[in-house]
Amino acid sequence: MRVLVVEDQKQLADSVARVLRREGMAVDVAYDGAAALERVDVVDYDVVVLDRDLPAVHGDEVCRTLIARESPSRVLMLTASGTVAQRVEGLGIGADDYLPKPFAYAELVARIRAVGRRTRPAVPPVLTHGDLRLDPAQRVATRAGARLPLSPKELAVLEYLLTAQGRVVSAEELLDQVWDEAADPFTTTVKATINRLRAKLGDPPLIETVARAGYRI
Repeated sequence: MRVLVVEDQKQLADSVARVLRREGMAVDVAYDGAAALERVDVVDYDVVVLDRDLPAVHGDEVCRTLIARESPSRVLMLTASGTVAQRVEGLGIGADDYLPKPFAYAELVARIRAVGRRTRPAVPPVLTHGDLRLDPAQRVATRAGARLPLSPKELAVLEYLLTAQGRVVSAEELLDQVWDEAADPFTTTVKATINRLRAKLGDPPLIETVARAGYRI
């Protein structure tokens, strides 16, 4: 899942980004509304976590702009004001969900995952293929009942391949959807992660390489 965190409090923004990355999400950060609009011009994010009180361009205006552009991104709005009237107003602007500060990281992660599912075709809460089972919410993957020691990035790649439901996924698509903007597109990052994932999944092999096209399960 590709997420943009828009928050002018740098320490909070960076802390949220670290938490989400540990959950296997690809996270970019913007510290004001103008920077956020620049990023959504070039990246289709699954979810934009949007602070309402932003400098440069107010969060309300960022949200309205996304709606006007018919952006596929879902908006989870954050604000220090948690009154019912404020929540109703935020949802009326076009936000998909609303979370008042302060918030628990566990709830933020759960809400991001719930909102993010709306950007994709419906998939079951637990993904399976043969004896492979992946629970995205719990971040646990098993094969033949044995838990697999996967890193957050390996889990994210496996989740993306499983949700593709047999479709060939290119390395470029994986890099765009599973890694953030800091990833170097000219490295072998995707190939190396796929190789480690294959080794941990064991035999018989599950991930197929399709020549000059990508990977599929």
